[in-house]
Amino acid sequence: MTQAPDSSLRYEPIAVSDESTVVAAYVPDPTSGQGYQSEAALEEEFIAQLQAQAYERLTITSSADLEANLRRQLELLNDVTFSDAEWRWFFANRVASKNEGIVERTARIQEDPIQVLPRDDGTSKNIKLIDKSNIHNNRLQVINQYESVGEGGGVERQHRYDVTILVNGLPLVHVELKRRGVPLKEAFNQINRYQRESFWSDAGLFEYVQLFVISNGTHTKYYANTTRARRIAESEGGRRGRKQTSNTFEFTSWWTDASNKRIGDLTAFTKTFFAKHTLLNVLTKYCVFDVSRTLLVMRPYQIEAAERILQRVVSSTNMKQLGTTAAGGYIWHTTGSGKTLTSFKTAQLASRMEGVDKVLFVVDRKDLDYQTMLEYNRFEKDSVNGSRSTAELKRQLQNPNSRIIVTTIQKLARFIEQNRGHEITSGHVVLIFDECHRSQFGGMGSAIRKAFKRYHLFGFTGTPIFPENATGAKLDTTEAVFGDRLHTYTIVDAINDGNVLPFRVSYQNTVKVAEHVSDKDVEAINTEEVMLAPERIRQVVTYVLDHFDTKTMRGQGYNLGDKRVRGFNSMFATASIPALKAYYLEFEKQQAARQATDPSYQPLKIATIFSYNANEEIEEGGILGDEGFDTDALDGSSRDFLEMAIADYNATFGTSYDTSSAKFENYYKDLARRLKDRDVDLVLVVNMFLTGFDATTLNTLWVDKNLKSHGLIQAFSRTNRILNSVKAYGNIVCFRNLESAVDDALALFGNSEARGVVLLKPYADYRSAYEKVVGELVEATPPGVEPFGEAAEKRFVVLFGEILKLRNVLTSFDEFAEDDALSPRDLQNYTSIYNALWEKHRKSEKKEKESILDDVVFEIELVKQVEVNIDYILMLVMKWREAKAAGTERVSDVTEILDAVDASPTLRNKRDLIVAFVDSQSVSDDVGDDWREFISSRRDAELDVLISEETLKPDETRAFVAGAFRDGAVPTTGTAITKILPPASRFSKDNDHSAKKQRVLGKLVEFFERYVGLL
Repeated sequence: MTQAPDSSLRYEPIAVSDESTVVAAYVPDPTSGQGYQSEAALEEEFIAQLQAQAYERLTITSSADLEANLRRQLELLNDVTFSDAEWRWFFANRVASKNEGIVERTARIQEDPIQVLPRDDGTSKNIKLIDKSNIHNNRLQVINQYESVGEGGGVERQHRYDVTILVNGLPLVHVELKRRGVPLKEAFNQINRYQRESFWSDAGLFEYVQLFVISNGTHTKYYANTTRARRIAESEGGRRGRKQTSNTFEFTSWWTDASNKRIGDLTAFTKTFFAKHTLLNVLTKYCVFDVSRTLLVMRPYQIEAAERILQRVVSSTNMKQLGTTAAGGYIWHTTGSGKTLTSFKTAQLASRMEGVDKVLFVVDRKDLDYQTMLEYNRFEKDSVNGSRSTAELKRQLQNPNSRIIVTTIQKLARFIEQNRGHEITSGHVVLIFDECHRSQFGGMGSAIRKAFKRYHLFGFTGTPIFPENATGAKLDTTEAVFGDRLHTYTIVDAINDGNVLPFRVSYQNTVKVAEHVSDKDVEAINTEEVMLAPERIRQVVTYVLDHFDTKTMRGQGYNLGDKRVRGFNSMFATASIPALKAYYLEFEKQQAARQATDPSYQPLKIATIFSYNANEEIEEGGILGDEGFDTDALDGSSRDFLEMAIADYNATFGTSYDTSSAKFENYYKDLARRLKDRDVDLVLVVNMFLTGFDATTLNTLWVDKNLKSHGLIQAFSRTNRILNSVKAYGNIVCFRNLESAVDDALALFGNSEARGVVLLKPYADYRSAYEKVVGELVEATPPGVEPFGEAAEKRFVVLFGEILKLRNVLTSFDEFAEDDALSPRDLQNYTSIYNALWEKHRKSEKKEKESILDDVVFEIELVKQVEVNIDYILMLVMKWREAKAAGTERVSDVTEILDAVDASPTLRNKRDLIVAFVDSQSVSDDVGDDWREFISSRRDAELDVLISEETLKPDETRAFVAGAFRDGAVPTTGTAITKILPPASRFSKDNDHSAKKQRVLGKLVEFFERYVGLL
């Protein structure tokens, strides 16, 4: 190990204070470099900047050197000298155990950074791996081009990592660089490859990496290690039974200043994010390792909000302002931007502040029981008081060890009423209110504020109450209740950063009037009497059923948890309970009619939920009335209808809910879960679920309700959570003229330029971009020609991937169906080439050399959106057979069938079955019947062979396979697989039970994927 010379280094101060992790405002230096910059030059410039910021540069190229430096750094940090024996034991048992991986090493850094060393003399000493109490005791070093040997595709490979930041000798931050102009995603993919092939090699110290930074000089992003780890776990094998998450490139984060201005340039990023105190704060304070063993790293606006609150706690305490609005404030972070994580970390840090007795996180009753409780318990187990009784809350409040308490506003108000003058009300308490635009303005919120004497009151909201959308009285504004606005992150910021999706809003005219009547006259007659006209209800329901598959993208399949699903689900917002009842019955009527006409029609699974709301109309200011769980107050007709709808739900899902108090709450909980799991296709609501409910699978909101301001943004935001590359936007279909209300709401909660950012651009803009990329593709790879050479293949994949992304948006526009620049045949052939390249570069078991396409992202989820299904294939077979019977068949008819198969990523592995079926065809009555008989026969025969080859239990195996086809996945965990295996003695020397289990599972998954979806 040699130390790079640094005697000439000049250490430059960075313009950020010790108190703030995020720079207040960054003004970049004028760009000096104008010429071409290679990746090597970019790397040297980056390292030079780190050296100027007092990072020590080392030259380390081997595992032995890395370990020797780690030993020396830990000795310096802990003021200790290890004997050789002590170090060998400590390194093997407390640093680099062979049985540990990313999760265990992340847990050590985040939760247990102090390890015990048994000394040679029999004493013990605590050894810090990182000093969290005084971050400037930690030493930062930078190395580059570290060499590691791993294995990929069965071939030994040597890797050289770009730049790694060592904290006390441990590699905790890794930076992967690409030259300017190269897509940033290539750096992300390269890190994934390193994880697969070599981060675990040698002593596995690179599995300590907590954060990754990727940059092409122009754009720079960061993300936590579990984003990488989960992405790799998902990519290996790609089996449907494997648990999937959404942690992909879309979940990487931009760094910004405190006003949300992006800092993308690597030089600017280095001066701010890699400022010593900032990086160490992020590593030691602003990462959350939750109970599911997932590392989450906070985004800059989340960090800034937490620090603004903590600073307000300190300053208002010193100024003796407790119990006033000057001691609190509110955070305006748009819906979907991760306020649960922000509020948790804020509560956690506040609870550790000197003098603070308790931190109370206060939510609405239904939000706690079904969403926030799960999220908070992920972060800190058992912090949530979820019981009905205030006695448990009282015990927590009196327990000195219970520093953070999550409870409902209803329960806290009840506790105060029953325990007036309780000692906790005189304690130094931090109150954090979730969604501070709702019940905190009512009597309960007022009673809580009056009861506590020495408190700080903070609120989080995505849609504050301003004078413009308040009810008129000054005290109804968020600022009047909570105090100053401490930080802002609007919907425009979130969409610009890629943290939520934009909206695509369409308007359907449902009230036709005479030509001489103006739009204003139409608005004047938009009474509920007109809106509830049976003919209008019928037309709206017909439109929804006709367009449901397109809007929710039912042609697309993807993995959700442990199951395979198609498309997304949706919510229908109605104006009132009578309107909801009319729609529910009309959906039931029309679906029954469609099923009677077409027995193959698959009806949508529709559910509904509502309860009593004193004011069903939208409150002034656009605030949606807050429906609770009070079904007793419903009129008899409405409650009877709700009972009937819940009975329908019970029949569909085998549940036993009703409108009684306890069971109705459980019905809410179950329906919320099924919406998130994509088990319910459409839910009809009045106000419930329109605020505070998150389901990433929701992509469409059908609106027959007058929304505005706060309520409009809240309702629309149910649809724009990020899930995967297929879900590109939130889809809003309005059956009322809400265009001006949309513009006003976006101006209020974004900025005056919000509309162009928040809403998708007009059709012509996407169509123009699509034509341009199609032109480039056709010029580079004309129809009928395949790309030759890796450079041409790479260009093809990039261009066709861009086409798929644009088509993903364009298909939501009705005009596109008749206006596609690619013919169906050309699209099909290009898709076939794309699939072939995917298999060539991603699926091969052995590779002679490293493929250049390893750095290219295949949009394989999007290619499935344009795939053909088995029904289309059978239609082509019918067409071919009819031509055969008439004596007009052509060779191209069969070629068309095979081309269609090759264009489908899910049918390619079934090609031999389809070819055999075509060869077996003669003129008969029904292709569908022939196909079902053919596939059933072949499937049974192949399963019999598998059972025989592996000596499986026949009846149990057939039941196992039937269950897999019923549930949509082969269960790869649990004991089900062991029940079909032949008995084996555990004491036999030839016992290979584990290997046989894995082999059988592999064959069953292959069998399942070959036959799934064919019947």
